[in-house]
Amino acid sequence: MDDTTFPDERLELIFTCCHPALSTEAQVALTVRTLGGLDTGAIARAFLVSEATMYQRLVRAKRKIAAAGIPFRVPSGEALPDRLAAVLAVVYLIFNAGYGGRNELAGEAIRLGTALAELMPDEPEVHGLLALMLLHDARREARFEAGDVVLLEHQDSSRWDHEQIAAGRAVLDRAFALRGRGPYVVQAAIASLHADEPRDWHEIAALYGELSRLTGSAVVELSRAVAVAEADGPKAGLAIVDELDLAGYHYLQATRGELLRRLGQTGDARAAYQQALELVHDDAERRLIERRLADIDAKEGP
Repeated sequence: MDDTTFPDERLELIFTCCHPALSTEAQVALTVRTLGGLDTGAIARAFLVSEATMYQRLVRAKRKIAAAGIPFRVPSGEALPDRLAAVLAVVYLIFNAGYGGRNELAGEAIRLGTALAELMPDEPEVHGLLALMLLHDARREARFEAGDVVLLEHQDSSRWDHEQIAAGRAVLDRAFALRGRGPYVVQAAIASLHADEPRDWHEIAALYGELSRLTGSAVVELSRAVAVAEADGPKAGLAIVDELDLAGYHYLQATRGELLRRLGQTGDARAAYQQALELVHDDAERRLIERRLADIDAKEGP
């Protein structure tokens, strides 16, 4: 182990599995499959690919490990930065799996993030990820009501953990002090603004624009579209949504449905929601979409 002291055995295993001879995506997928408690289907949905495609990627990665003789060995301290991007992605993927209701996974991810900040205290993205998880997790108690998803605008902020929000913002300040401007730091800054009342949607949209520039992600652009719709109206948001190549992504269809509903285009909104319903996997999110469809039908009448 050289002189590196890992504060957490599971974090040590994650660094061991994230070997740079593999692509970052393969590192993340294999590690989460092996250690993160997620099945192949959940990993595939996180990467926006089919389960069969992800299965083949996992098989190819395992074959490469065997053919190249990649050792299962704890990396030395100097090797940690080369593995950091994959490790951060693994921890965040575990957190996201828990954010949908599996609280034990979200708690595990925060524990891993805290250990990672202890191991690498001068890495701003480490602090950015920890801040992001703390800020999102602080709203956990208000996100569900009787098993149903409660969207941000309808959440009871008195049920948020305001001490944890303060802790997340303190960690974010540490990331800023380290001159952090990476994707996790930007996401944490957005999460911090989401905890404000009222929310500065123009600033949130601007930060999503920066995040999109950093990541090139269509999913980030979809989030920017939501913020733009709040800042400048649903027509502006829909213009962004309709340029995105995410036809098989249920959040895109659900977002289209909501923006079209706000614009009074109920027929098109219903069609978008129906597509979202065909694509969604989570039961709580399925019920949310069904409620949206029921609202449209109720307003249109018989």
